Amino acid sequence: MILAVAPNPALDVTYGLGELNRGRVQRVRTVSERPGGKAVNVGRVLHELGERVLVTGMCGGPGGVALQAALDRAGVPSDLLDVLPDVRRTLVVQETSGMTTSLWEPGYAPVDPPAAADALTRHVSELLAGADALVVSGSLPPGVDPGLPARLVDAAVAAGVPAVVDVSGPALRAAADAGGAVLMPNADELAELIGHRPSTPAEAVRAACRLLPPAGRVPAVVLTLGTDGMAVVRPDRALLAAPPERIQGNATGAGDAACAAVARHLAAAGSLDAVDWRALLVDAVALSAAAVLRPVAGEVDVRAYRRWRDQVRVEEA
Repeated sequence: MILAVAPNPALDVTYGLGELNRGRVQRVRTVSERPGGKAVNVGRVLHELGERVLVTGMCGGPGGVALQAALDRAGVPSDLLDVLPDVRRTLVVQETSGMTTSLWEPGYAPVDPPAAADALTRHVSELLAGADALVVSGSLPPGVDPGLPARLVDAAVAAGVPAVVDVSGPALRAAADAGGAVLMPNADELAELIGHRPSTPAEAVRAACRLLPPAGRVPAVVLTLGTDGMAVVRPDRALLAAPPERIQGNATGAGDAACAAVARHLAAAGSLDAVDWRALLVDAVALSAAAVLRPVAGEVDVRAYRRWRDQVRVEEA
């Protein structure tokens, strides 16, 4: 079972229209509302692939009731804590051309942020007894200590459960400093960690090496590099892979699909030392590309994923 932790889940609202014209009244052609937030998207992808998954995290309020009902309708198992006054919404405007514009609310602060973080840490620690991998993904509610993802990773390490973390900002810095988990920064997030933006995939790989021992404490970095593909950086090797073809569509959930691929390989291996990193990279590239073909985050085109999985080529970086 893969435990996906969403500290700040959301209700994802997607508007479909022909073309977005700023400053004008426009009619929306289609509207969809789904459970969202990065870890929730990871859980939905894993569920679609037939993996056992449990989504937990902070929730509450009217939006939390709607979120829980949406997860139930989707058949995604969940065990959420009622510690938030409400759940945020994210708005994605998708044009016919494939151009997407995302507006993300920050979320609602818990009444008592330290108590909410402690409650989630205890809850996750209990659930880890039945887990084979941990995913901590997405933003934190306002007021919550950015060290929370690192605390959750510490609990996973103590339980012998491999973990992957996909967060940003101060939470990413805290997770990198603490170590113990696979990190999944994109190019912008890597730039925040190292102080400058790499100009090429090869430079990004070299920069990520600074996070590994002996300079850092991160056991592995999985870089998401947009149209340039992805990279796996380990102390003993670095691998690069690109999508088999250029893909047009909604890239909003591509990183979450890649995180789902990483999590399922960690769960299957049981430990970081047993992971087949080349196979993980192939799976992550193919699955993230297949997510771009779907109009909303948290879904993948399974046929395309299976086809592309045999076409992704990996090279040493």
